[in-house]
Amino acid sequence: MKVFADRLTESLTQRWFACYLLFGNEPLFIQESRAHIIARAKALGFEEHHRFVVDASIDWNDVFDCTQSMSLFSSKQIIELELPEAGVNAAIAKQLTEIASQLHEDIVLLISGSKLTRAQESAAWFKALNGCHVSCTTPDIKRLPQWVTQRCRAINLTPDHEAVQLLCQWHEGNLFALSQSLEKLTLLYPDGQLTLLRVQEALSRHNHFTVFHWVDAMLEGKAKRAQRILTQLESEGIEAIILLRTVQKELFQLVKMQQALTQLSMAQVFDKFRVWQNKKPLYNAALTRLSPARLKQSIQLLAQIEVQAKTQYDISPWPLIHQLSMNLSVTDTPMSLPH
Repeated sequence: MKVFADRLTESLTQRWFACYLLFGNEPLFIQESRAHIIARAKALGFEEHHRFVVDASIDWNDVFDCTQSMSLFSSKQIIELELPEAGVNAAIAKQLTEIASQLHEDIVLLISGSKLTRAQESAAWFKALNGCHVSCTTPDIKRLPQWVTQRCRAINLTPDHEAVQLLCQWHEGNLFALSQSLEKLTLLYPDGQLTLLRVQEALSRHNHFTVFHWVDAMLEGKAKRAQRILTQLESEGIEAIILLRTVQKELFQLVKMQQALTQLSMAQVFDKFRVWQNKKPLYNAALTRLSPARLKQSIQLLAQIEVQAKTQYDISPWPLIHQLSMNLSVTDTPMSLPH
């Protein structure tokens, strides 16, 4: 069974599982889901709590010892396993499969880790655990307003449309800060009414963008959003070379994918380059919008920016980076390189 993090509390009252699998890229969702499950477990009589970090130093015998405890002689057990960022390798998969065979009603197993791929969800260890998969993925820019609205209602806040949009814009990429901001707003405005002006007066900017947000915006062709993210990254003092290296990788891949499209379908190209499901619409938009000539010119501009950044320390590379961002975000038109 799969449930999204924002529906977990409802699910916990309807059905209890011997294993809960918390996977995703949103720390707030993992933290809150973990807290909900532990609270429900304790209400059901699971008093002892053991937590293990799965790394090179873990002693799996300690984990298996916990699974042997029975309520006749001891309290029911909560066993937590925090998986490494790199994911589940063959050795860990073997241990998880063994644990799956020892699950019983006197223990609840809680496993947390980074976002799973579709292949990992089909892996033998995942199927063997047969647990409730709690999806803890960060809402994308399209789903974020709906999530913010639901979050507000849950704590008796009633935001208007403009307030929701501003909250999303200021907090995208940092849901921890968003959660804290909403709690602050409940204290400031007991009537629960949120308007654009109230949010502006009460909060400062908390959005935290990464290079990957910028790249995704360019791939999708959202020029204004790409420029806004880039401006934020520039103000935070991120190294220009980091941006250049990241976009270089994307440009080279787009060129290779365009070449492959001369012989393969888009779906076949995505399979060949192992493009994740959530990235397919972005690459599809870029490949449809950008011509081979545009990509070649962009690579030339990228090289020019890198040379300038490494040799002309008295000249800021950011104006050219903003030009590169715009060139890759808009619909394809003839482009001239700066002299």
